[in-house]
Amino acid sequence: MSKEHLVFIGPYTGKGSDGIYAYRFNPDNGNIISLGLAAKTNNPSFFTIDSSGSYLYAVNELDSFQNEPVGAISVFEINNKSGKLKFLQQISSLGAAPAHVSLDMTGRNLMVANYNGGNLAVFPIKSNGQLGEYTAFFQNKGSSVNTDRQTNPHVHSIQATNNNKFVLAADLGTDQLLVFKLDADLGTLTTVDSDIVEMAPGSGPRHVAFSRVGRFTYVINELKSTISVFSLDSESGDMQIVQTLSSLPKDFTGINTAGEILMDVQGRFLYVSNRGDESLGVFSIDPEKGSLTPVEWISSGGSGPRHFEIDPTGNWLFVANQYTNNVVAFQVDQQTGHLSQSTQSINVSAPVCVRFMLNE
Repeated sequence: MSKEHLVFIGPYTGKGSDGIYAYRFNPDNGNIISLGLAAKTNNPSFFTIDSSGSYLYAVNELDSFQNEPVGAISVFEINNKSGKLKFLQQISSLGAAPAHVSLDMTGRNLMVANYNGGNLAVFPIKSNGQLGEYTAFFQNKGSSVNTDRQTNPHVHSIQATNNNKFVLAADLGTDQLLVFKLDADLGTLTTVDSDIVEMAPGSGPRHVAFSRVGRFTYVINELKSTISVFSLDSESGDMQIVQTLSSLPKDFTGINTAGEILMDVQGRFLYVSNRGDESLGVFSIDPEKGSLTPVEWISSGGSGPRHFEIDPTGNWLFVANQYTNNVVAFQVDQQTGHLSQSTQSINVSAPVCVRFMLNE
């Protein structure tokens, strides 16, 4: 029998949602039980949980905080019995509209990407789970060809490589991947020789996934609805393009923006979300070349599929459909990568982030 999971869902607040909601999920039978509002907080549009399951770190996607043109980061302590979140701290994210947070592989540093601020920062994590004064900050500059979305830098995500030697940040506004060398002990970032990877003009890099062995990097490009595959030198940080392919089925016509990208628990399949096609795309991964081959596209069960996550067993995928106010559960066939929609779903106003946590 599998252990039950806690599921946390973060929405955009103000239109029927008040903060982060908690659920109990049984991966053996797919049953979902609502635990109610875990914590009231503004626009927790992305969050991460530490490896011990003790603390949850959420962005507050705001353009103003404490009368400054910045957003915020909120820190909560998790009660794994009730699913409630105890508020510990809220600090400036150092830039407007933070869109992404992640932990480095040591769990000692929290990294934030500020979308409207066009910058990123690193904060050390203290023994009580709270954040200390920032140890790294980088302000990007520039623009690109899409006059509606790329007149300024928009750092959309930040993530450490598997070996924790480097940090990659995707800037949708400048069509760049920013590469930094990470000193995990000091929480500092320094540029490397290949410190900027220029993406195709107008592509809009959004989020990144790494292969299990760390040899390949996968980038979902929001504006062009493409996936870029790079080889990654884990010692130098050098990246070389391997493949670019559409995140969409060949017969799609219309407007689409790509959302999330995620690898399955075995590192054999890659999943992406498409907002417009309203689909989840499945791709198989060549273990030697890193290249992708389409497997299938399946309806997300709603509109505006944004973030999604696979549960710790690898057998379930939950996707947040922002515009139809529902989170839909899919069963994952780990042998083929195929998804099948279950009868289970959750109703939440404007859901945009989903996280699983083993409930010990």
